[in-house]
Amino acid sequence: MNKLAFGFPGQGAQKVGMGKDFFDRYDVAKQLFREADEALGYSIREMCFEGPADDLMLTANTQPAILTMSVIAAAVLKEHGIEPDIAGGHSLGEYSALVSAGVLDFQEAVVLVHKRGQYMQEAVPVGEGGMAAIIGLADDVIAEACADATKAQGEVQPVNFNCPGQTVIAGTTKGVEAAVETLKAAGAKRAVILPVSAPFHSTLMAPAAEKLAAELDRVTIRDAKFPVVANYTGKLETQAAEIKENLVKQADHPVQWIACVKAMTSFGADAMVEVGPGKTLCGFNRRIDRSIKSLNVENLESLEKTLDYLKEVR
Repeated sequence: MNKLAFGFPGQGAQKVGMGKDFFDRYDVAKQLFREADEALGYSIREMCFEGPADDLMLTANTQPAILTMSVIAAAVLKEHGIEPDIAGGHSLGEYSALVSAGVLDFQEAVVLVHKRGQYMQEAVPVGEGGMAAIIGLADDVIAEACADATKAQGEVQPVNFNCPGQTVIAGTTKGVEAAVETLKAAGAKRAVILPVSAPFHSTLMAPAAEKLAAELDRVTIRDAKFPVVANYTGKLETQAAEIKENLVKQADHPVQWIACVKAMTSFGADAMVEVGPGKTLCGFNRRIDRSIKSLNVENLESLEKTLDYLKEVR
């Protein structure tokens, strides 16, 4: 095997019950849940295990919950001797990747993403912004429809370049709705409004990016122990100053996930473990580069399968 990448999922992967079997079996999971609860001042562990789902779906809770679960999954892999040569994360997942690379302290990162969630929600009042997934159209067609909708109804733009044939747009509610209608008429296989509470990664997130910059000034940011790909640039980064700058820009700029995966494969990664809840990134990989071996670790069952495979090839 060549090099191993870890990919960390973003918002939307959360589910009630996540992390419970790791908690029951591994002391490191108990310790990290304890540290997260202590840092936040409320029990993210209880919310992960018991819900209710509506509370877990609130952005300010979702972000620390997924980060905690993802960092625990990485810590469990480390106990089994599995560490990455390179890592990346989708949106929020970039913070999990940076914790795994030693850039951010776990407790500081939990509080940071809790605030990031709050700032993103405060930037655009609920109901005034949204996002939509567009399946089966070229990026230039989507960009043109967004530009037309922006002029006619309100700001909207492509914000997540997830994989060939799947792009997410975000902006004002009216702008997104107008773009969706245009893209349906243009032949999109699907153009669906997403159940999210804010237009993440759009220019409307500029106030959140500004507040986030102030928070990042307060935390310790170190050079990375191994390269982490930046959502903003799609390139490898290891230097603390560059990482910090890219995290601020990430909030109100598109996620270049296709470029991130290509950067990891160019680095020599031929397998990626999705570390944390869900298999979203595994699905994207199949569309970006089918030669990548995609694995995931979100519970004991998937952990065993991944360990079995890695022990065979490493």
